[in-house]
Amino acid sequence: MDTIFMYCSLYVAFLMLLSLYRGLVGPTVLDRMICVNAIGSKTTVVLVLIGLLYHRVDMFVDIALAYAMLNFVAVLAASRYFQKRKGLHDEV
Repeated sequence: MDTIFMYCSLYVAFLMLLSLYRGLVGPTVLDRMICVNAIGSKTTVVLVLIGLLYHRVDMFVDIALAYAMLNFVAVLAASRYFQKRKGLHDEV
């Protein structure tokens, strides 16, 4: 069962690389913000899968929840900043 969790973690890490590519190439600030949010969500999933691998799900779920909450607040703060600056939909 551990190998399944490891392969799932590697697959999610590969998906994170695809999201990172979209963030680096994305022409707008909105693309980059969606990239940050997607990578943060996938990191939360990877943390839970690592907890399953090490048989310490209780500890890693707490870390994943704290990371997800921090990611959510950071994306909200950045979107509020760019909305006030009127730079959310402009081309870079």
